[in-house]
Amino acid sequence: MKKTATFAAAAALAAVALAAPQATAATHQGGLHFGALQFDGPGPDLPRTNAKLNAEFVDLHNNSRTPVTLTGYTVRTASGFVYKFGSFKLGAYQSVRLHNGQGGNTAKHVYRKLNNFWFNNSGGSVTLTAANGVKKDACSWRANGRGYTTCH
Repeated sequence: MKKTATFAAAAALAAVALAAPQATAATHQGGLHFGALQFDGPGPDLPRTNAKLNAEFVDLHNNSRTPVTLTGYTVRTASGFVYKFGSFKLGAYQSVRLHNGQGGNTAKHVYRKLNNFWFNNSGGSVTLTAANGVKKDACSWRANGRGYTTCH
């Protein structure tokens, strides 16, 4: 009797679980958006090294079926630091990580090529703007003890 009741309860639970609507990820307008943002890399900021500079980054995702030409797009912080994309195409459903320091640009990683930090450890914001001046996305953060936030 106990086995029958347990089996019946398990079957009923499975039926309810299968009938429940599946959760879906939020969609992003235009498909282009910020993702992860590391505003305070691990360890102390000083002495400043390229590895520490590159530990600060922001990810940019193209959540659409078509590639996006990012040439002329800007990523701007509230404190006025700006990165302007040169000739760059982000593939459909692809991501690129914008690092703070020096490095060689690839399809997955681009570099500001500057020797200073650009994200404020205590809080701030970034804005993504298309070459035509249209704001595409924004993300803000506050100090959280991890130095990391997700902008989705």
